[in-house]
Amino acid sequence: MHKPRIAIHKFSSCDGCQLAFLNLGEDLLALFELADVVHFAEAGPVDAEAEVDIGFVEGSISSSEELARIMRVREHSRYLVTIGACATAGGLQALRNLSAAGEWLGSVYATPAFIDTLATVTPVREHVRVDLELWGCPVNARQVLAAIPALLTGVVPPQERDRVCLECKRQGHMCVMVTRGLPCLGPVTRTGCGALCPGHGRDCYGCYGPSEPPATAVLGRRFAALGLAPGEIARRFLSYNAAAPESLEAGRARADRDE
Repeated sequence: MHKPRIAIHKFSSCDGCQLAFLNLGEDLLALFELADVVHFAEAGPVDAEAEVDIGFVEGSISSSEELARIMRVREHSRYLVTIGACATAGGLQALRNLSAAGEWLGSVYATPAFIDTLATVTPVREHVRVDLELWGCPVNARQVLAAIPALLTGVVPPQERDRVCLECKRQGHMCVMVTRGLPCLGPVTRTGCGALCPGHGRDCYGCYGPSEPPATAVLGRRFAALGLAPGEIARRFLSYNAAAPESLEAGRARADRDE
């Protein structure tokens, strides 16, 4: 019997989720023993058109070339898994959706006519069927490793639904919003990071995307009570997961109040 085949594709992104794979060290070597990684440009092998059992995708869809390429990736993958905030919710680059492209292209590029870009930046699921989404900026690579054997046996792992606040309770962290008055996004953000920032006395920045149900309106009022202006509150919600509907709605609601 042949080994399962895995591919890791890059679209518009910073490569951080691919680096999360590389940072696994010995566990990555174990993955290479479990399966044939036939496409992973960051680590060496390149075969973007290979037929695979699992195709991982890092990055959002930002150009017509990427739109055509994600269709091919879907065709060649038995399971397609999006990893990281860019692939699952547009990433930071989706912030450009909040303004017309013509307003900033000319100020960034000397010859904007040569720039091939779609009108908006979108997550992968808006274009093709996605079997599993693993959120985060960057993704937690150990979640990826746990998902691989499940998918290879035909089981799609359940999505993480807990909020960061619950993770803080489990780890015994003091609430930074209660004790320090910090505008923490933990109450509306799904866990997966292990409550990394609150564990170091910092407020959550929402790297792992909106939780369910998204009580953003309540949290926005709390941020206002802490002294944040509407524009500052909008920027809290419109960051890593700017194209997630819950974040976009919450950010725009506060931005409108700042006008």
